[in-house]
Amino acid sequence: MYVDNENQNHKWEDDELRKYLLIFFGLLLTLGITSNSYADRRSYVWTYEYMTMPKGVWEFETYVTTEVPNLHKSNINVIKPQLELEYGITERWDIAMYQMWKFKNKAKENDSEYEGFKLRTRYRIGEKGKFIVDPLLYFEYIRDDDFSKPSVGETKLVLAKDIGDFNISYNQVIKRNLEKEGKTDHEYAAGVSYAFTPRFRAGIESKGNYPKEKYAVGPTVSYTFNRAFVTLGAAFGLNEGPDDLQTRMIVGVPF
Repeated sequence: MYVDNENQNHKWEDDELRKYLLIFFGLLLTLGITSNSYADRRSYVWTYEYMTMPKGVWEFETYVTTEVPNLHKSNINVIKPQLELEYGITERWDIAMYQMWKFKNKAKENDSEYEGFKLRTRYRIGEKGKFIVDPLLYFEYIRDDDFSKPSVGETKLVLAKDIGDFNISYNQVIKRNLEKEGKTDHEYAAGVSYAFTPRFRAGIESKGNYPKEKYAVGPTVSYTFNRAFVTLGAAFGLNEGPDDLQTRMIVGVPF
């Protein structure tokens, strides 16, 4: 009798991954419900707001992003988990480190790999309401696990404004390969949301790449659990460039 050991190993790895992810998310939610610390709440999943971690506060954030290139072949997709640890150096300046993985679900096989790490820092300029819009600077270094690939630098100018219970945020993104003749991309992310209650916020978000003419848009919702938060969002491709669908969940727990 023939036994396909390779497929059995993939199935075992998938089952183990699901089990550990469920345990991890359960712990995060439990910590969020009992936490008494302030959290870096995210109203959007791709767009940053005028916000940094408070001085001396740590926070764990976990991201799970799903990319579906073709909705007619939804069994072919990519799942990208990330773990982030961030810390508030001052009331306006924070730092963070990410660990990244990638799980490719193909028609007949699965593939998983460690993807690399990111280092990020944010700085809020001035106090909230000092300018017409509230500005924040964002810098990120991305290092692929494959060292033959160039590292990437990313800069964001975040412009945001709260008007009553509405929030409007726009991110201008410059992403460049850090090599002598590196390629530069100009991207954006933007969102509008409304706080229906102090705990629940919902809105719409868009992201894209100007040179490649990739544009996507979709809904976003955010809910706080006694200062920790869960944010869910989706982005549907508007033209031939982007994936047909991307989804993302972010869970943040301070400590």
